[in-house]
Amino acid sequence: MADQVAAACDQLIKAVTVMMDAETSQIYRLEALKFCEEFKETSSFCVPCGLQLADKAQPAVVRHFGLQILEHVIKFRWNNMQQQEKVQLKDCAMQLLSNGTHSILEEESHIKDVLSRIIVEMIKREWPQHWPDMLKEMEALTSQGEAQTELVMLILLRLAEDVITFQTLPTQRRRDIQQTLTQNMDSIFSFMMAILHLNVEDYRKLKGSPGHELQTRAHCRVAVTTLNTLAGYIDWVSLVHITSGNCHLLEMLCLLLSEPDLQLEAAECLLIAISRKGKLEDRKPFMLLFDDVAIHYILSAAQSADGLAICKRSSDAQAVEVVERRYIFLKRLCQVLCALGSQLCSLVGSDVEVEVPANLSKYLEAFLAFTTHSSQFLKSSTQATWGALFRHETLSKEAVVVEMAVKYLRASMTNLVKTGFPSRNDNPSCEYSRVDFDSDEDFYSFFNSFRAQQGEVVRTACRIVPLEAFQIAAEWLQYQIARPIDTGDTTSKTAEGLCSLLSPSVVQWDAMTIFMECMVAQIFRNLGEEKLPIDQSMELLQAVLNYDTKDPLILSCVLTNVSALFPFVIHRQHFLPQVLYKLFKAITFEVGQENKAPRTRAVKNVRRHACSSIIKICRDYPQFILPCFDMFYNHVKKLFSSDATLTHMEKCSLMEALVLISNQFKDFAKQKAFLDELMASVVAEWTSEEMRHVLWDPVAFLSFVGADQVVTEQSKDTDTAGLNRGRLSFCLYAMLGVVKRARWPADLEEAKAGGFVVGYTPAGAPIYRNPCTAQFLLLLPNLLALIRTHNSLFMPENRARLSETFSKAHEVMEAEKNVVLGLSQHLLDIYDTPVYRTDLERMQGFFTTLNDNCFHVLGNAGLSLQQEFYTIERLAEEIAASAFVSLDHVPDHRLRPIIRVFLRQLVLSCPQEYYDILLCPLLSPLFAYMLQSLNIKWQVINQRTSVNGEDEEEVVSQDSQVTQEMLEEQLVRLLTREVLDLLTVSCISRKVPEPATNKEEIDEEDMMMDSVQTASSAQPTEELTELGKCLMKHETIYMNLLTLSFTSLSWKDTTNCHRTASMVCWTLLRQVVGGNLLPEAVTWFYTSVLRGLQIHGQHEVCKSTLSQLAMLIYENLRPRYIELRAVMTQIPNISLEALDQYDHRLMDPNAQKVGDKKRKDQFKKLIAGTVGKALCQQFRKEVHIRNLPSLFKKLKPEKDVQNSEALGLAALFSPENNTL
Repeated sequence: MADQVAAACDQLIKAVTVMMDAETSQIYRLEALKFCEEFKETSSFCVPCGLQLADKAQPAVVRHFGLQILEHVIKFRWNNMQQQEKVQLKDCAMQLLSNGTHSILEEESHIKDVLSRIIVEMIKREWPQHWPDMLKEMEALTSQGEAQTELVMLILLRLAEDVITFQTLPTQRRRDIQQTLTQNMDSIFSFMMAILHLNVEDYRKLKGSPGHELQTRAHCRVAVTTLNTLAGYIDWVSLVHITSGNCHLLEMLCLLLSEPDLQLEAAECLLIAISRKGKLEDRKPFMLLFDDVAIHYILSAAQSADGLAICKRSSDAQAVEVVERRYIFLKRLCQVLCALGSQLCSLVGSDVEVEVPANLSKYLEAFLAFTTHSSQFLKSSTQATWGALFRHETLSKEAVVVEMAVKYLRASMTNLVKTGFPSRNDNPSCEYSRVDFDSDEDFYSFFNSFRAQQGEVVRTACRIVPLEAFQIAAEWLQYQIARPIDTGDTTSKTAEGLCSLLSPSVVQWDAMTIFMECMVAQIFRNLGEEKLPIDQSMELLQAVLNYDTKDPLILSCVLTNVSALFPFVIHRQHFLPQVLYKLFKAITFEVGQENKAPRTRAVKNVRRHACSSIIKICRDYPQFILPCFDMFYNHVKKLFSSDATLTHMEKCSLMEALVLISNQFKDFAKQKAFLDELMASVVAEWTSEEMRHVLWDPVAFLSFVGADQVVTEQSKDTDTAGLNRGRLSFCLYAMLGVVKRARWPADLEEAKAGGFVVGYTPAGAPIYRNPCTAQFLLLLPNLLALIRTHNSLFMPENRARLSETFSKAHEVMEAEKNVVLGLSQHLLDIYDTPVYRTDLERMQGFFTTLNDNCFHVLGNAGLSLQQEFYTIERLAEEIAASAFVSLDHVPDHRLRPIIRVFLRQLVLSCPQEYYDILLCPLLSPLFAYMLQSLNIKWQVINQRTSVNGEDEEEVVSQDSQVTQEMLEEQLVRLLTREVLDLLTVSCISRKVPEPATNKEEIDEEDMMMDSVQTASSAQPTEELTELGKCLMKHETIYMNLLTLSFTSLSWKDTTNCHRTASMVCWTLLRQVVGGNLLPEAVTWFYTSVLRGLQIHGQHEVCKSTLSQLAMLIYENLRPRYIELRAVMTQIPNISLEALDQYDHRLMDPNAQKVGDKKRKDQFKKLIAGTVGKALCQQFRKEVHIRNLPSLFKKLKPEKDVQNSEALGLAALFSPENNTL
């Protein structure tokens, strides 16, 4: 036998060497791998070979493989081994721990790792029942030296990770081990603390003494490993162990913060400890960390680390670089202070009497140091804690916190400035950004969310110190106005002397503007009118209005400041004309006088910004603008007639603003006369004979907009088609503006007096009329005709009419593609480039906006006109005959607006009395069509993925093809979500109950012992809406809704699956359970859920909702439908005995009932065979760990423990058993 073992070892060593040699060809490597794997699976010499290969004399890779063989034996053969063999293997493994490794500094970490795994695998199978002295043996090992101590720590850490963190073993074994760990935790903790203490002491004694370098490093290594192991336990043990002995552990960790070689691991431990939740009473001792000593250690560690975090580069005396370990330590310390802050916020002012710490100001100063640090990441880490402090009922009133709020606001003057791009060197934070971010894009998206978070905290701070915040904003604004513009080294690409997005002046103005917006909103909420600094704010506004700049990026900030300060103008009305003049001037802003080139994005944005500022003012303060109405109207007329450069959108924005003011006439006749005058040209154009001809005929329409013409250089000069497209766009924008904004007065008395009320419903509710109705009714026929024509443009014969220039006119635009695929746009370059669009892009944009706006008009009409819209004769037929025409040809991205923008709005705004005549006739064909259409689309996707799975080797020819497929699939996914969202909005209403206890108070150990998430008792309950009940009366509609929601469970979209399974399916099915459903239907519903489990079962969330749904169906329908049993029997590996037992309990009224949780677990076991696995799990070899005799209550003997082995098992792993 020895010869055979030696021969096998030789072959294995050769195989491992071949595998690990970089020069080996792929074929040989695979051969060697196959040989090794087969040996592990089949050879009877695994243990002797493994031990021989693991010998210290062998090279590390060979030893590692030998140890892997032993691990494989324990994991997969343990249950079939004889007692004698187990004992032998266990003794050999312990022997390896004792003397099978090199010294602690020489031994490879992967050898230590695999050795600790071997022991943990045995512990998982035999401790505590059959190896009661395991902990004592581990303790004994530590007396043999540093190498053994480190291995013991690695074993304890691995055990905690497997049992507690990853829970990679069966429930009963997990509970046995966890229970025993918990019972012994006092001694385990003291043991770890003693080892830490000992090694730290020795390390400190020997540090720096010549001749002891190796010994020093060895003690350091043990201390580091012990800290890592402690970190694995601190997370879940009872808080008592962490805070015992007057927080001895925390004190020790604080002391270690000053040891450069141990500080990072100590900070990790400290962070985990202070982040613990649990009963407030148990967390009270954490307040000790606010004492002088602890705060002193934390502060001095932060200061010294900060000093060492940056060092000079050796190559270049000027340049510096970040020392990564020191910087990571700073991040941990920052997190420690944050965690301390949240403990403070939880404890102060709660039921447990905790005083505000005397050292609070020292803590806050330290915390502020992180907020003013150069690293953007550190600044951002502190924001949430500042927010919690400033919002805290008790703490926010403390003088030190109030004082800090002012300092925080001063600091945010720097922190809001967008600097620190990793590719640049214009700020100390760039150096840190290079460590934290891969690219400028990465930094940009981080900074945006950081800034949003900061805005939130600035607002909270402004509530505490409103007037000081106003002072800071005022000084900052005046400073910016007085400063000359600094374009920096990154000037604009398009015009001389203009700024780019990163110019110093722009980033400063931008930051100040955000601060101003945050401040003004809060000052009005938190100060009475008499305390408002009105005169000062008017001085500021005057300065802003007088400030003149030709730089579009800065002008944009100026406009925001005008809008921000506008609420003060209400108290000084004579400023209003000046403000309007400033905004009107910006609407026609150009960089140069004779600017013929296309405008840059920045210029377009200024103009758009001015328009939206005007709309916003008119929306929020219409009463106040009313006196200036004539001036405003005359100015708009003048602009329209004189300025040819206004775009349609700008014109329509101004019209929209006028309509908003006209709502304040509160006089139906006067407002109607005004709207008729405002829209006269639009109505005349839209209803003209020429337009009718164009809008009703696809061929004429294509020719009118120029989509059937090839564009050449000559034809560009006389662009009639472009003008025609403009005419259409303008009409639709104007229509939308009026329909969206024209309203009757909110006050019933005012509405009656103004002639807006025409009668009352039988229920006594007033029936209003909208002054724009008459116009809308004139415009509607051609609008519906346009929708119908637009839908028919996708038919093959009309697609064929597109010229080669515009053959892709109906495809998704590039920008929209990126949105659908979730790709970020890099904004830094976009602003600066002129918006040159190709003819194709213009046409695509035109079709997209046209389509969207048509449905926006329809979607807003119901909301605006109410009764007058819903009572239009044959409305449902008219809409169906336009919006639902030739849907088969309409691409997904064009279907989405029909559902999202139009139908969803319609469902939300339609009164109950019109459900039958309007919504049922529209939703019925739509859901029927979507069910059939989506089903086909998902089948194509499923086939595509299954085909690709088999032919993975075929490299797809082009990236574009892949992108196209991804785009199509993602569009189907979005469309599906929108259709099911429409279904949910139509049929389901949610009732959300009150939340139960305070989340933080849940006891952690209960959570740990029972981490299987049970369904929360406070789950929202779903019921049918009134519309749902109405749809239910129509059997075909209702069956379509049911079929759609149940079919969608097996479409590859987890978000949709979870949402539909949890909210929709059972709510719909429950309504018809009592009726006479056909057995085939019941079987189909149930199978659909199981099919969903097969596809989505790998995702925990879907698995849980689908199992819950399957159980609801089975329990409610199984008593009446024996067919469901037949479905169950087809589930792979189902235990028929368990099924009978479950059925018996379900059907027999006298059977003993079991608790909810147990019933759920039993049901989950029954359907376990249908639950799909992720690809990475499908070919995994299963590890089976048997349960041992119970530590707690007496259980029936487990079937799989063989009686022969039960004899003398307890003695199996006792140290005296020297069978070898």
